[in-house]
Amino acid sequence: MRREAAESGWLWGWHAVEAALKNPARTGLRRLICASARAAEAEALARAAAEPIRVEPLEPQEIARTLPPGAVHQGIALLADPLEGPDLEDVATPAQGVILMLDQVTDPQNVGAILRSAAAFGAKAVILQDRRAPQLTGALAKAAAGAVERTPVVRVVNLARALETLADLGWRAVGLDGQAADELSDVLDARPTVLVMGSEGEGLRRLVQEHCDGLARIRMPGELESLNVSAAAAIALYAATRR
Repeated sequence: MRREAAESGWLWGWHAVEAALKNPARTGLRRLICASARAAEAEALARAAAEPIRVEPLEPQEIARTLPPGAVHQGIALLADPLEGPDLEDVATPAQGVILMLDQVTDPQNVGAILRSAAAFGAKAVILQDRRAPQLTGALAKAAAGAVERTPVVRVVNLARALETLADLGWRAVGLDGQAADELSDVLDARPTVLVMGSEGEGLRRLVQEHCDGLARIRMPGELESLNVSAAAAIALYAATRR
């Protein structure tokens, strides 16, 4: 059962489950399990879902046995089909605002936190490379605190080609690089912008970097030389949306 749970579409935690049930685009709802003590709250959420779903009251230890090891479920979990993402052209047209692209950012906690920041700052979408990104379930959805349902996530086969498409649609790409000569505040302007973030270990890959219109670093006058990628993404989104 553990292996099946780890490979399934479970969402857990109250924020993640509530947002999923309130999302009209979320279909394929299969199971809603909840701690018996909070069954009435779960019933109220179930009534708001896009399709009928029955609440299964369980004891907390039974919920834990159903989910992957270490899942901080808070007494509720939802099994659902994957949420289908939009096409790149759909979110990029018209060209306005900010889009975030993640290059080889694979840690679910980081991607979840980045989605939460993207939702908070009103990013139009987050772009992930399909085969190098985690699924939008489990720990990622828990860290995103409902942002999985609110921020469009586009999965593409090739990031470099996606940047070419975005350029044709009127977008300017700015890659974040700690060794860049220019500061982010000096590079940003009012044009529609794609912020491209690389992994903490390797940064942006060469081909992705070459498809950026400019590279920039976040000015850090303190003693630390780098930031966690989710913290850097939040700062970059704040700076970009101010323009």
